[in-house]
Amino acid sequence: MISFKKKSIFCFFLLIFDSNLAPACTTFCLDITNRPVYGRNFDWRLGDGCIFINKRGVVKTTISYETDEVNNSLSWVSKYGSATFNLFGREFPMGGMNEAGLVVESMMLDETQYPPKDSRPEIMASQWIQYQLDNFSKVEDVISSGSKMRIQASKDSKLHFFICERSGICATIEFIEGELIYHTNERLPVKTLTNSTYTESLSYWRKGELPQSDKNKSIERFNRTANLVNEYDPLTLGQPIEYAFNILKKAEHDSLKTQWSIVYDIVGFTIYFRTYDNQKTRIFSLKSFDLSCSTPVKVMNTDSGQSGYIADKFIQYSYQANRNQIRNFYLKSYFSALPDHILDLFSGYPETTFCN
Repeated sequence: MISFKKKSIFCFFLLIFDSNLAPACTTFCLDITNRPVYGRNFDWRLGDGCIFINKRGVVKTTISYETDEVNNSLSWVSKYGSATFNLFGREFPMGGMNEAGLVVESMMLDETQYPPKDSRPEIMASQWIQYQLDNFSKVEDVISSGSKMRIQASKDSKLHFFICERSGICATIEFIEGELIYHTNERLPVKTLTNSTYTESLSYWRKGELPQSDKNKSIERFNRTANLVNEYDPLTLGQPIEYAFNILKKAEHDSLKTQWSIVYDIVGFTIYFRTYDNQKTRIFSLKSFDLSCSTPVKVMNTDSGQSGYIADKFIQYSYQANRNQIRNFYLKSYFSALPDHILDLFSGYPETTFCN
C-alpha cells in the first residue's frame, strides 16, 4: 500500500477533470463478421501522452486514497500484456487493448457517481482500466468484476466506459447513483458511446432528435456516429479501418482539438492511430512485442514524428522519462508545478510493481 496526502491527491484529480475542461470523446464498434473494428476519438485541448507496452506476469497493488483499512487495497498479477494510451504516466491509462483482444476505453460523463464506501477493495478509475486489461478477455468478466471491487467514491474522474472483446460482444459500463449500470447484447442495439448516458443517447437517436442543451454536442456526435455505424456495408463502403477513420473524422468536435484518433483491429491485434500534431497513420501490432515480464517495458510518445509500421520505433521505458512526462503535462495543463509528493507518487508507482 502506498500512502499519501488524501486532500492533495483529491485536488490534483479535481483539477485534471474539471468539468470546464472536460474532454469530448466518441467510441464505437463496427459489426463485421469475424473482424470487429473499434474506433475512438479523444477531443481535448492537450494530447501529449505516451503509448505503453505493458507486460503479463507483473505483480501490482492499487494506489488508494485511504490507507488505514485492510480492505482498501487490491493486488493482482497481470494475466495479459497490453498496449495503452496514457496521459498521466505509466499504469494510469485512458484506454487500450490487451493481447486477448479486449478493448477498454474511457470517456467523461457528468452523471457519474461511483459506489459508496463498502467492504470491497477500492481502485482508482484509471487503474480500473489497467486492471481490466491485465486480467480479462471477456466483456462478461469485466462486468462481473464490479462485485469484487469498486472504483473509489470521489469526484476525481467522472468516467464511463465502452468495452469490446474479440468475438464482437461489446458493453457500456456506467455508474449512476452509485450503481453499476451496463448495456450489452440486446440492450446495446447500437455500439456507440459519447459523453451522455447510453440510455439518454439511445432515446434521442431513436427519435432522431437533439436535446435543447447538448453539452459538447454529445448527443449530436452519438447520433451521427450511430447512423454511420449502422450504415456500414463492407461490400459497398470499403475497408473497415479506413471507414472507421472516416467516422472518427465526422465525429470530431468543432471547437476542441481531436488529439487522438485510434482504430483497433481486435482480431488482428493491430492498432492504428493518428494525432492532431501528426496526421500520418501509425500502425503497430501487439504480436510484434515480447510481452513477458522479464523484458523491458517499451514506450513511445503519441506525437513522435513517425508514420507507417512503428513497432521497432518504441524505446525502453525509464523512470525519469515517465516523471518528466507527468510533470510536463501538468505544467502545460495548469501552468503550475505539480506538488513533489504527488509527482513522486505517480512517477514512482511503476517501481512498486515487479515480475512474478
